[in-house]
Amino acid sequence: MAKKIKPNLSMAQIINMSMGFLGIQMAFGLQNGNASRILANLGADVHELSWFWLVAPVTGLIVQPIIGHMGDNTWSPLGRRKPYFLIGAVLCAIGLVLLPNAASVTNLIAANVLLLAVIFLAMMDASINVAMEPFRALVGDMLPKHQGTIGFSVQTILIGIGAVIGSYLPDWLTKLGISNVAPEGFVADNVIFSFYVGAGFLILTILYTIFTTKEYSPEEFASFEDGKEVAEPSKFSDIFKDFANIPTQMKRLGIVQFFSWFALFTMWVFTTSALATHHFGLSPDDTHSEAFNNAGDLTGKLFGMYNLWAIPFAFLLTPIAKFLGKKQTHALALLSGGLGLISMYFIKDTSLLWISMIGLGFAWASILAMPYAMLIEVIPQRKMGVYMGIFNFFIVIPQIINGIFGGPIVSNIFGKMAIDYIVVGGICMLIGAVVTMLFIKSEDETPKEIQEEIQQVHF
Repeated sequence: MAKKIKPNLSMAQIINMSMGFLGIQMAFGLQNGNASRILANLGADVHELSWFWLVAPVTGLIVQPIIGHMGDNTWSPLGRRKPYFLIGAVLCAIGLVLLPNAASVTNLIAANVLLLAVIFLAMMDASINVAMEPFRALVGDMLPKHQGTIGFSVQTILIGIGAVIGSYLPDWLTKLGISNVAPEGFVADNVIFSFYVGAGFLILTILYTIFTTKEYSPEEFASFEDGKEVAEPSKFSDIFKDFANIPTQMKRLGIVQFFSWFALFTMWVFTTSALATHHFGLSPDDTHSEAFNNAGDLTGKLFGMYNLWAIPFAFLLTPIAKFLGKKQTHALALLSGGLGLISMYFIKDTSLLWISMIGLGFAWASILAMPYAMLIEVIPQRKMGVYMGIFNFFIVIPQIINGIFGGPIVSNIFGKMAIDYIVVGGICMLIGAVVTMLFIKSEDETPKEIQEEIQQVHF
């Protein structure tokens, strides 16, 4: 069989295959900006918030490696990855509709409203993970390695656009006259309708990718690199063997991911409470007033801002990486993000908090692209899905640890002043920048080591 390499894809083709990520991130943006607010509206205390947020990383820990392994061994008329993100999108859309309506559902069935909300949140998170992992693997499947940075940068741009829309939707609907206040124990209409819009948009963008992208057939994969792209179907238990054989560079990237995502989880969970207490001067026990809901709206806008800043930075990642190197670019981005989080403590004027979001936008753009661009250089193509899922361990484990201990730390050490924990998150991101510079090997330092490690992976 003649040796072939994957052909370059056009920018339009790269955008088409990643368009579904726009809808996924719109759903993710709605969740990140509003889950803590919804749970607080339904009666959760600040020290409980991080426990409820454990649902997301726990489902990711379980779901992504399984979906990655299944995708690596799936060949259907619809494709290799597309069946999974279609199923994930449909289930996530249902979760988007149910989560903000948890209080109303309890009027139909006898159930604890917070427990029901957590179940719906788990449904959303599991579904997002089912849909998200195949999109990461799809870039590795379809693109030659030298287009990896471009591919993940395009995903970052679409992620940013989707997150901006999702983050700003409640505020936009408020300005259109839809109420952002609800009776105690219920969620405001602007949030509920935002989740409806997100559900519809998610389905449309996923369908767009399905109809505009044709995945390679098994025969086409077999023609790439003398057939090394495709292996015989593997057993489920092989996931554990794959985990034992992860390359050294992947482990080092995992340490960086640990500190990066610990910081991000801190921001997503505690920003609303931090703004309410530190910037609005509210009591930590105030979770229902109009001022608290205004803090929730501001959280959504700030999250939209960092995602908005991530878009131009995503365009700049490729030229910056060519000039500085990938690891240097990522370290600089994490440094900027850490300073951005810390600056929220010192910027008391809420109209100036957009300044903090600039650094976070740079960090977010790089976190979504650079680790994956460095990762696909060191993992076998035929194990792309399962290794992308295993790499997710380094994202969800810090969130689980933070989820267990974050709430008690805020409550017992910082006196329920969540802004102090936001600063801790910033420091973690700075540590991630230092680890990147000290321990990550750049492309020109390890090509031989990388090739040897790939050859040593047992299939």
